Amino acid sequence: QVQLVESGGGLVQPGESLRLSCAASGSIFSKSAMGWYRQAPGSKRDLVALILSVGTTNYSNSVKGRFTISRDNAKNTVYLQMNSLKPEDTAVYYCNLVPSTLNSGSWGQGTQVTVSS
Repeated sequence: QVQLVESGGGLVQPGESLRLSCAASGSIFSKSAMGWYRQAPGSKRDLVALILSVGTTNYSNSVKGRFTISRDNAKNTVYLQMNSLKPEDTAVYYCNLVPSTLNSGSWGQGTQVTVSS
């Protein structure tokens, strides 16, 4: 299993920015596709951004053009830069392998992002 620790969430106003970080354990990190997922109250957990081991990225339509995923394999860390935040971005954000089933059902604690005026 890969152990995951997310950080960087908080309360911001619409239009502001946040940068999330995810520290991962395990030697497989650099070889693995990683993603940021989010789960709003009453909703299922959705993948919003992914990055392959070679750096190729992809985004859900809801965040494309506003969020940027990146990784530092030397630090076993993946980041999510979130700009122009909207109230509908409010959720708990998690990182994990893509697909998450590769991590045997293990998740970190997540980090809460709240966008509100």
